[in-house]
Amino acid sequence: MATDSRTVPRTGTDAARRLRNWRIALASVFFLNGIAVATWVTRTPAIRDALSASTAEMGLVLVGTSIGSFVGISIAGVVVERRGARFVVLVGIGAVAIGLGVVALGAAIAQPVVVSGGLALLGYGFGSSEIGTNVSGVELERAMARSVIPGLHGLYSVGTVIGALLGLVANHLDLPVVLHLAVAAVVIAAVTALIGRHLPAPAAATAPSTETSAQNDDPAPDTAPEDSRRLAWVDRRLVALGFIILGMALAEGSATDWLPLIVVDGYGSTAAVGSVVYAFFGAAMAVGRLNGGRAIDRFGRTAVMRVSALIGAVGIATVVVAPTLWVGAIGVLLWGIGASLGFPVALSAAGDHPRYAARRASAVATAGYAAFLIGPPILGFLGQHVGLREAMLVVMVVVAATALFAGAVRGRPAPAAPAVPNGPA
Repeated sequence: MATDSRTVPRTGTDAARRLRNWRIALASVFFLNGIAVATWVTRTPAIRDALSASTAEMGLVLVGTSIGSFVGISIAGVVVERRGARFVVLVGIGAVAIGLGVVALGAAIAQPVVVSGGLALLGYGFGSSEIGTNVSGVELERAMARSVIPGLHGLYSVGTVIGALLGLVANHLDLPVVLHLAVAAVVIAAVTALIGRHLPAPAAATAPSTETSAQNDDPAPDTAPEDSRRLAWVDRRLVALGFIILGMALAEGSATDWLPLIVVDGYGSTAAVGSVVYAFFGAAMAVGRLNGGRAIDRFGRTAVMRVSALIGAVGIATVVVAPTLWVGAIGVLLWGIGASLGFPVALSAAGDHPRYAARRASAVATAGYAAFLIGPPILGFLGQHVGLREAMLVVMVVVAATALFAGAVRGRPAPAAPAVPNGPA
């Protein structure tokens, strides 16, 4: 068998450096995505005013994000297998940067269609890079022989906090939306250019071959002519993981889309305070994700997931019924902590297949982006008729229901670590 030079074992120090750089590159991508999302979210009140859009109309504008995300994750699994995770991630982050620029343009000329188109690019980039980074993250977990994906998602939440604080400053200074979003786009593109070379070579990013499966002491998958796309959903466990991701994505996405507007319209506060509250939500998500690995090691995935779902449901209910914004902020804290682990843990569990990791992760993530797709118009419609706070009761019920499926995230067998890719140091 021919030896692939990209997987030639290196010295321990060299391998450790490459793993560290790989992890830093992935963490940077998550962080940049968090910055991008928070930059958009904290300026939604100003963009809504620039568009003169009602709550229901804003819900339709937000559908652009969901459509783009849905397309991105729908094709990402196949593209990862053919071109590698690095290609998918870098193209995705490029789309995020361009999308922010288009949103800025749409706000400047007060064109909802342009804003929605920019959000579609933003969503495509976010969705496709989400699959690429998580597939690469599963490989990194195997190489490092420990859980890293919740921590990577924690860096996304840290990015949302920093982005929200920058948005607070921008709102306070009344900084033009076009300038704010354009600067963010340039910074994201520049940082991506710096860290992209540390992502592993395409051969290491794709799903392992039969030979790799044998190396990892995993039996080779059945070679019967079964449609691998269908294979992703014949597993009842994957369906349960899909529901968990759907519920937790709805919890996270509804906060991203509507929390600043809930603060402004539901509590009668200002856009600046809305940015602070969203930063509070992002901080709670970061705390949950950065500490999630230790909690899972101590109590187990199932218990942590079930408690998280219940905490999230209680937090959302608190936001709905809180008599003051201060009480509502406590609900936001619980909402963020409760929603923090569902997506990364379920996606990691879905990507544990030795051959079809990319497609299985993509298929399960589709459920999450289905929530992002249907959430904005439904919640926007309900918010127009019953109020945004009251509309969140739908989210609360779905999040609480995910506790019933928590058993699907039980720990997977840990295969032997694959060879460390021989990319740039």
